[in-house]
Amino acid sequence: MAQNSESGNAANSSAGRGMMPSLRLRTRFLLSMLVITAGLTTTSLLLVRRMVEQRARENIAEGLHDSVQTFQNFQQERESLLTRLADLLADLPITRALMTTRDPATIQDASQDLWQVAKSDLLVLADRRGVVVALHTKATGFAQDTAQAYFTETLRDQDANRWWYGDRHLYQVFVQPIYFGSRTDGSLLGFLMIGDEIDAKLAREVSKVAASQVAFSYKGQILATTLPEEQAASGTLRSLVSAPSQLAPAEVQLGSEHYLSTSVELSAPQAPPVRLTVLGSYDKEAQFLGSLNRLLLALGLAAVLIGSVLVFFLSHTFTRPLADLVGGVRALERGDFHHPLDSHGNDEVAELTGAFDRMRTSLLKTQRDLLEAEQLATIGRMASSISHDLRHSLSAITANAEFLCESGLSREQKEELYQEVRAGVNRMTDLIDSLLEFARTRESLNPSYGSVREPVRRAIQAVRTHPRHQRVLIEESFNGSGMAWFDSRKLERALYNLVLNACDAVPEANGKVWVEVSESGKGTMIEVSDNGPGVAIPIRDRLFQPFVSYGKENGTGLGLTVVQKIVHDHNGKVETERKQGKTVFRIVLPIPEHRKSDATGAIGLQTATGAHRSAEDQAAD
Repeated sequence: MAQNSESGNAANSSAGRGMMPSLRLRTRFLLSMLVITAGLTTTSLLLVRRMVEQRARENIAEGLHDSVQTFQNFQQERESLLTRLADLLADLPITRALMTTRDPATIQDASQDLWQVAKSDLLVLADRRGVVVALHTKATGFAQDTAQAYFTETLRDQDANRWWYGDRHLYQVFVQPIYFGSRTDGSLLGFLMIGDEIDAKLAREVSKVAASQVAFSYKGQILATTLPEEQAASGTLRSLVSAPSQLAPAEVQLGSEHYLSTSVELSAPQAPPVRLTVLGSYDKEAQFLGSLNRLLLALGLAAVLIGSVLVFFLSHTFTRPLADLVGGVRALERGDFHHPLDSHGNDEVAELTGAFDRMRTSLLKTQRDLLEAEQLATIGRMASSISHDLRHSLSAITANAEFLCESGLSREQKEELYQEVRAGVNRMTDLIDSLLEFARTRESLNPSYGSVREPVRRAIQAVRTHPRHQRVLIEESFNGSGMAWFDSRKLERALYNLVLNACDAVPEANGKVWVEVSESGKGTMIEVSDNGPGVAIPIRDRLFQPFVSYGKENGTGLGLTVVQKIVHDHNGKVETERKQGKTVFRIVLPIPEHRKSDATGAIGLQTATGAHRSAEDQAAD
């Protein structure tokens, strides 16, 4: 039974290994290469992407800084141009002549031509008291009262460069005094102011110069921008222009597009904030980054594919000798010691192949030596056992034959001597039949489909008539029909041996033997149990081996071996156990897959199935 457990564990282990996925060495090479290449490619892509993103951010930041510098240069030139224009207009004779009239209506009407000459967005004239007497603007909502308020503040702060705002219109205004005569000696006639509006036109010009999107704001209110309408109307942009100004680039998302932004204040620190916000699109750089990523990904996939192909062909050079060696190992497992092996070369695989070949040769020689030694030992054990049994029987036959030759014997005495001679001849016949049973193959069976009841009853009846066991109580029970394919004569012989052994094992006073036939999912079971002391410990592990006997004066040690041989020929199994104070020997005959009238065909099918029986059944037997 211990052997049965070990064999079952081995079978389960083998089955578990068979269920686990087995990867060939070449497949492992390919998978390793794919994993390594994919990992390196992914890492390279991530590093390159991060470096390019960082570089793109730096480029946008540098571009924003350059844009601010460019705008500041542009603004200085623009302010210088407007300052010179205001100075030129203030020195024109027509301007002086208008201001000498001191009539606001005349000045308002006559300055229309002056405004056309200036081509500015705003033209304002004020008398020497600081009262606005003329106003010309393209924006209808910018009123004269608004101009008067801003001009009064300009005179008070003595700042010639002011920002005037009214009705959502913002102007950068430049002020020049008008003198009658020279600036040093002449008398003050009034003031001339021209202004340029911060509008969409100026925003487009600045955007072209800065090569970025721009937005002009006043007190957090967007005045002009080159951003798309949906982005310009977003609350994010209003929050951006309302936040404190900063030159460091900040990331902002307007709609679905990402920008880096920076801002610069155009007004004086104490004046209401007029701000220019410059935004560089990050998504344009991201598009380039995406195309670069796709290119790198394509290169990575190409590298993986080409590398896999190369490894596939190169790995064949390394794995082919190993595959040949594996073929040799499998052939050795099947018992083929002459499978051809290629051990050419100087690498480790060639050395391993050569060592395996030498080991195989040595193993073959050792196996032959062991077989010869085992054959000699078996012959010796068989000769010893058979010679002892035959000599014992022949001695009894010879002695009783000599007694029969004497005269004066009564009929009863002659009959007794004759029975002794006959018993000796029967023992010799049984011994020879047992030996011949080992020489017969499975094909010698003559099976038929039927119930095992008759062979069981005949075997029990034969034991009951045995002189030594007529006092032993033998009970039989049948649970089910007990149908199976079997050779009736051989099955009867196996059952006879089991019942006879059971009768030999029980005590003489109250010996009892039970024979039970039943059916289960495994097949038809025949159990022979007795109330004897059980199998002796010295022979428990080798109970079914030939010539193993214990406690029997005339035992040959072949009875259970014959039982095992017959049951195996029927593709069944025999096992023993001790339960509830009884020693049980159990024969299991498998359930036939289908019934056939052709017995030989059925046994052939069962034989093919039994050829693959695992080591578990063999160990259990």
